[in-house]
Amino acid sequence: MRPKKVVLAYSGGLDTSVIAKWLMEEYDLEVVTFTADIGQGEETRDARVKAKKLGIKKIYIEDLREDFVKNYVYPMFRANAIYEGEYFLGTSIARPLISKRLIEIAKKEKADYICHGATGKGNDQVRFELAAYALNPKIKVIAPWREWDFVSRSDLMRYARKHQIAVDFDHGKKSPYSMDANILHTSYEGGILEDPWRKPEESMWLRTKSLENSKSKPQRLDLTFTKGDISAINGKKMSPSNVLHHLNIMAGNHGIGRDDIVENRYVGIKSRGCYETPGGTIYYKAHKAMESITLDRELLHLKEDLTNRYSRLIYNGYWFSPERESIQNLIDQSQAKVSGNVRLKLFKGNVIVEGRKSPNSLYSEDLSTFENDSGAYDQRDAEGFIKINSLRLKTRQK
Repeated sequence: MRPKKVVLAYSGGLDTSVIAKWLMEEYDLEVVTFTADIGQGEETRDARVKAKKLGIKKIYIEDLREDFVKNYVYPMFRANAIYEGEYFLGTSIARPLISKRLIEIAKKEKADYICHGATGKGNDQVRFELAAYALNPKIKVIAPWREWDFVSRSDLMRYARKHQIAVDFDHGKKSPYSMDANILHTSYEGGILEDPWRKPEESMWLRTKSLENSKSKPQRLDLTFTKGDISAINGKKMSPSNVLHHLNIMAGNHGIGRDDIVENRYVGIKSRGCYETPGGTIYYKAHKAMESITLDRELLHLKEDLTNRYSRLIYNGYWFSPERESIQNLIDQSQAKVSGNVRLKLFKGNVIVEGRKSPNSLYSEDLSTFENDSGAYDQRDAEGFIKINSLRLKTRQK
């Protein structure tokens, strides 16, 4: 009889290292680890070594940066999605890809379970599990933070020392914040940030310079859009992940992309979080500028109406839902003519649009001019237009 297996979303940090050992001890499962490289930096570097020290034999480490940006971030960017008007959904959009790979690896390994390290208070547990069940309704999910008796990082450290689990926390390398990072963003929660009146320490920010220390001269760039997606920077064609990588560097140097917000979690708790989304902030402003001259008014307004719903679907974990997919189809169709160039200036935290052009532009100088009228628009027609539209307002006052 084969041993039962679990595929664990593994970062190599304190939480998931303890979870791996706990799964072996409490569930008597063979643990298979999966580490997704979606641009979080050094986190994935030592994951294989740490997993082997735990006695894990099947270790998956995959570079998913291109898949992540092309098939998840770019579709989201086409929608101009921002949760509650401020959060660029950097953590939210990564979860469906990780869940998808967990399910695919579980199928390959004939595993009965998957496991994640999300807490029972946050959004990620919902995102991981809704995505997993949408892809495999029969999968079993183990969520240790909803089961075990540990309540703090100190509890985890005691368990780690008892079982001789080597973790960076022992060496003072652990950040005082709960962090999540990928190529799109870095988030910071916990610690002093739990008081919404406390100012975050400048040393917390890892990807963006302060306005005081940002570049003293502006930088200009030309972004080429092809059907709603940035395909080139300053005329140089790039893959989606390379586009975002280069935008991140430029934005970070100019202090662009910091946010300090209080958001409403899906589970009903208000949470204060700080976010760095440098390249995404540039992308958002440029994409809006490109759409402004290429989208019909009513199509643009329909997109705006749908964007809030779409943003909440991603935030709440419904990437693999029929409603998100249906909205996505409409959004993707709307981008057929969103091609052209946007010229920007980056300076001291600002993304300034200096020009936009497109072979599909709906902008007409003849119609918009305040100078000589071409005759394409008869200003006298506006009187009847106003009378018809004011009729219901007049009637209301009678």
